[in-house]
Amino acid sequence: MPVRPLARAVLLDLDGTLFDTGPDLVDALNALRHEQDLLPLPASEFANAVGHGSVPMIARGFNLRPNHPKFEPLRERFLALYHERVSERTRPYEGMETLLEALENNGVLWGIVTNKPGWLTRPLIAALGYDERPACVITGEDTALRKPHPFQVLEGCRRLKMQPKDCVIVGDAERDIQAGRRAGTLTLAALYGYVCGDDHPENWGADGLIYHPTETLRWLHGS
Repeated sequence: MPVRPLARAVLLDLDGTLFDTGPDLVDALNALRHEQDLLPLPASEFANAVGHGSVPMIARGFNLRPNHPKFEPLRERFLALYHERVSERTRPYEGMETLLEALENNGVLWGIVTNKPGWLTRPLIAALGYDERPACVITGEDTALRKPHPFQVLEGCRRLKMQPKDCVIVGDAERDIQAGRRAGTLTLAALYGYVCGDDHPENWGADGLIYHPTETLRWLHGS
């Protein structure tokens, strides 16, 4: 149980928290491997990378370091291929729609805070019918610094017209928890997301660990 006041608004990470974007990311990576005359890799090969952006995806998919001269051209092509299929197999996590409907039916504001670039985020949420629903969408292009810095979370709170102490951020990566703690929000680690064996969410300092999206409701006033 929380030991501090409960929240009045919810901020959600996108990849690995709101949506399971992994299938489209892996498909884009394997499409790029096909262009390079390489065989596809199984999704399990990207367990440590899929939730952390394009750099670890290229590093894992091509066994290259970021300073390699081929790295940046491959990364840019990967993002272009991903943009083409950004919503083909991506879906909300099981139980997420139940959570969102409960929030909306009870007048609880919710928003998205993601390091994903806006040119990928906004087409994705529009294609899945979520563009009109969040009270704010903060992407990797909207602030000078991204998570684990607190600036995106603080901007989300500002747009929700809430004090950080009245908000909870839900995320599946340590950077989400770090950003929330530094901003002064409640923090929930989403264990249903892209948490793998190398992660230790019990050591992230989150206020709570949740195994299902609807567990977020226990951290809200009146729930």
